[in-house]
Amino acid sequence: MQTKDFFIDRMAIVGVGLIGGSLSLALKQAGVVGEVVGIGRGRANLEKALELGVVDTVTQDLAAGVAGADLVFLATPILALGEVTRQMMPHLKPGAILTDGGSVKQAVIDAIEPQLRADVQFVPGHPIAGTENSGAEAAFATLYQQRRCILTPTRKSSSQALQQVRRMWEIAGSEVVVMEVDKHDRVLAAISHLPHMVAYALVNAVGAYDRYNENILEYSAGGFRDFTRIASSDPTMWRDIALTNREALIEMMDQFVTFFSELKQDVATGDGDRLFEFFRRSKQSRDEIL
Repeated sequence: MQTKDFFIDRMAIVGVGLIGGSLSLALKQAGVVGEVVGIGRGRANLEKALELGVVDTVTQDLAAGVAGADLVFLATPILALGEVTRQMMPHLKPGAILTDGGSVKQAVIDAIEPQLRADVQFVPGHPIAGTENSGAEAAFATLYQQRRCILTPTRKSSSQALQQVRRMWEIAGSEVVVMEVDKHDRVLAAISHLPHMVAYALVNAVGAYDRYNENILEYSAGGFRDFTRIASSDPTMWRDIALTNREALIEMMDQFVTFFSELKQDVATGDGDRLFEFFRRSKQSRDEIL
C-alpha cells in the first residue's frame, strides 16, 4: 500500500493497551508516524510499552502528553472519555485530530463533542478487532490486518479529518466502513456485546453450580474454554459498554432469551425434529460467515 500521502509527525495515545498499542505498532511498522507518546495512569504499563518499543516516550501527565500532537487516539474505558477530553482540550494544538476506539459510539459522541474546541476535529471510530488480553504486552502490529474499522463521523467532522482517520486505519490493515451511529451501536450489540454477556453469564452459571462439592469448571475442555474465552476480557471495559449501550443490548438480550426459551422448550418436550432444525439453522448461519 502506498503511504506517501500520509504521515503523522506526532501522535499521542491515551491508554497504551491492546488497542492503542497495536495501532501504534502497525503505524510504526508502516513507517508513517514520527513520534508516538504513550499516556496512562499506570507507570509499570507505560514502562513496559517503552521497553517493548510500542511507543517512543511515555508520560502520566495528560496535558504534556497531548501537547503538540497532530493526532490523539483515545483508548481508555468509555466512561472515562468525557473527563479525559475535558482535561486535555485546553492543551491540544489548533488543527489536532481526535479519534477513539470505543465499542459504543453514541455515548462517546455525547461525552466528547460538547467539549470540542472549534479548531479541533473529532472523528469517532471503532476497530472491530481484539483479544481477551490487555496491557501493553498484549499489543501486536497485525491485530487490525483484514479486520473492519467502523467510523461514525458527526455533522461536525470535517471531510479532511475523516479522510485522515480513514487512511490511518487502512494503513494499519483495516477495511474502513462509514456508518450511522445508531446502526453501529445496534449492530455491535448483536455481534459483540451480546456474546460477551452470554460468555460472562455462562461462566458464572457453571461456576455457581453446587450439586457437587467441587468446582466443576476444572473439568472444562476445548469447547467450554473456546466459547468462554472472551469472559477473560477486561471487566472495566465491559461494565462501561453494558452501561452505555443499554437500549440496544437489552433488545438483543431479549432476542436471545426468546431463542433460548425455544431451545429449552424443545429439550423439555424431547422434540427431536425441532431440535435438529434449530441446530441445523444455526450451523448453516455460522458456516456462511466463515
